[in-house]
Amino acid sequence: MKRILLKLSGEALAGAEKKGFDEATVIAVAKQIRAVAEEGTQIGIVIGGGNFWRGRTSETINRNKADQIGMLATVMNCIYVSDICRYLGLKTEIFTPFVCGVEEAFAEGKILFFAGGTGHPYFSTDTATVLRAVEIEAEAILLAKAVDGIYDSDPKLNPNAVKYDEISIEEVVDKKLAAMDLTASIMCLEQKMPMLVFGLEEENSIVNAVHGKFTGTKVTV
Repeated sequence: MKRILLKLSGEALAGAEKKGFDEATVIAVAKQIRAVAEEGTQIGIVIGGGNFWRGRTSETINRNKADQIGMLATVMNCIYVSDICRYLGLKTEIFTPFVCGVEEAFAEGKILFFAGGTGHPYFSTDTATVLRAVEIEAEAILLAKAVDGIYDSDPKLNPNAVKYDEISIEEVVDKKLAAMDLTASIMCLEQKMPMLVFGLEEENSIVNAVHGKFTGTKVTV
């Protein structure tokens, strides 16, 4: 792959504690990012904020404010993971929702982090992921989650849930499967953006996904 958009689950970066950062996990992820970059793949990254805050974490504050807090959480995550990548010798750049200069940054061999979601409430980092993938003309979205693929129902609630090895984005939308939120899935359908959905905790999961050797779910267009 020449160019990808990698979506990292904030919750998965937190490790077993599910809050904040687990440095060993983040370093392991950054090493995979380095390995993929060294093969010549250009990488854009969006990180969720679930290790600090979710838009519906609090029922006592306004939804707009809750989403704004969530956007700030994604900024903190991008700063942290970006600096870990720099520690490992990579060049990085963090972009706000008002993106410009992407091609120049890619040409300089940088790993690009897209922080702050879309910059607006009511839109998740899933939607921001698809938006950035389309904008940078990525070949595919790599969706690294706390769950190892797309299931016909929530595997946390249903022990008999069945995982899909491959599924079309149209079927994901029709069945309202929880690969990402519905707005983002519809945008993938409209823009014909394929996805590879896999668990971040699996060893070398990002590298394996880039090489097509993974045990997650392939979403076709």
